[in-house]
Amino acid sequence: MEARWIRQAGAAEAIVVFGGWAVGPDAFAHLAGPQDLLFVADYRNLDAELPELTSYKRVSLMAWSFGVASYGHWQRGRPDPFARKVAVSGSLTPVNRLTGIPPVAMARTVQALDHASYQQFLSRVFNATQPDTALDVCDRRAELNAVALRGDAAEPGFDRVLIAKGDRIFPPQNLRRAWAGGPLREIDGPHAPFAQFETWEDLLA
Repeated sequence: MEARWIRQAGAAEAIVVFGGWAVGPDAFAHLAGPQDLLFVADYRNLDAELPELTSYKRVSLMAWSFGVASYGHWQRGRPDPFARKVAVSGSLTPVNRLTGIPPVAMARTVQALDHASYQQFLSRVFNATQPDTALDVCDRRAELNAVALRGDAAEPGFDRVLIAKGDRIFPPQNLRRAWAGGPLREIDGPHAPFAQFETWEDLLA
């Protein structure tokens, strides 16, 4: 796991993003706001600690896709630094026939992973053709295997959960089952539904 500052300007508040697999922070780079922004990715292991965050008046979490379960695993046994936590397009059971990505689909992704299949994946994430993007196949295959092997995560107390009705990565019906009875809101959009929001507060509020 690695964490890097996308924006660090001494703001009063910070947002920590546990991102999705093999998709960088450009997915939400358009979101406006004064907050400092820390991006977390690469879930081959979850041993790393976040940088010091106690200087901020408020720290918020946005976990997306495989970042939802990865955050759940990471948080267990650690102090919780977050005043609010939002899950987007993911579940705490990341590989599950009923409440996550079906195991058959996950296995197919791992086995067939190459540059062409990755480009197809990006198109499904955004529901639009994406620019040609490089991929370290070995590292990203190892990350997928680590997520699957790690399994289900404990509920870390999400305050809000967003499901995208047009999600082609996590089946929306599976996410409805995963979050049944929880603080769930359904929105239009693809797996990466961020284009419909203008600011971080719009997304996190």
